[in-house]
Amino acid sequence: MAQRFQQSFGFPRWGEYGRETEAKAVRMCDYVHCNERGDHPAPKSPGSPERWYFCKRHAAEYNQNWNFFEGMTDAEASAFAAGAESSNPFSQSHAFEWGGAVDENGFSSTEQRAFDILEVDTDASVDEVKTQYRKLAKLYHPDANSGDPEAAQRFHELQTAYDIVSKAVNRQG
Repeated sequence: MAQRFQQSFGFPRWGEYGRETEAKAVRMCDYVHCNERGDHPAPKSPGSPERWYFCKRHAAEYNQNWNFFEGMTDAEASAFAAGAESSNPFSQSHAFEWGGAVDENGFSSTEQRAFDILEVDTDASVDEVKTQYRKLAKLYHPDANSGDPEAAQRFHELQTAYDIVSKAVNRQG
């Protein structure tokens, strides 16, 4: 009788490698004829708790072609979108905008600062903003103030402020 080879490696309490582990169930990709692991869940239909489980490649393909509003009329889709917007308590809040909360004129604190940098009022027209920007840009342009780092910094601030103010003025219309 042949003696069975024992893989204890001379350490009796270790025993054979992996003898304590059980086989793990693996979910396969739900895509037809795919033999990859299905680790990526995707909804079967809008609002349904049921999920497909795809491999990474098929999940990406499924998500690319997914249309939440498929099967809805334009009126139903608009009603759903309006309901989703109104059910969000932060939808009308401007507290999380990058510029901060808006004042009574509809401008954020960042926009207010940009108006101050350009030295124009918040009710200035697009042409007035452009004229003031050109005047200050000529004054602080690095070519006109070679070697002055403060002028270069001021010019950069003016450019940024002009971008912000022109968008704000166009938005206010």
